[in-house]
Amino acid sequence: MTAIQLKDRIKLMNGMYKLPINSQPTLLDNAADRLAKFKKTLTDEVNEIDEIIQMIEAGEQPLNALTAIADLLGDVIVYCRSEALKYGIPLEDVLSIIMDSNESKLGADGNPIYDENGKFLKGPNYWKPEPQIKALLAKHQGAGQ
Repeated sequence: MTAIQLKDRIKLMNGMYKLPINSQPTLLDNAADRLAKFKKTLTDEVNEIDEIIQMIEAGEQPLNALTAIADLLGDVIVYCRSEALKYGIPLEDVLSIIMDSNESKLGADGNPIYDENGKFLKGPNYWKPEPQIKALLAKHQGAGQ
């Protein structure tokens, strides 16, 4: 039996909960309001990190902390994938562009450059993903016409 892909399960979920589903990039009429609500949802999820930190600092069993981390990360991914579907954004293709851009951040010596928080810094061959994302969205908008 073939497993249903996440994007297809999200589409079923959005339909079940009567959330928008767009097959091509679409700026919704109430996008500002929707984004404000999405921000609130993500903020609530991010605030759960404090509870997980407290759990770890209190010496909670590692499996309980890992379960909480997995749930947090999974919820954020599901919320983001659902939001992308509302706007008809081909998220997997966008993520591929972003990953290619991230890989262009290597230093001149071919090694990663990190800041003090472990974030990748931009090397000399870095390119911004936005122009390619914009072209991707324009292509997908034109495909639906």
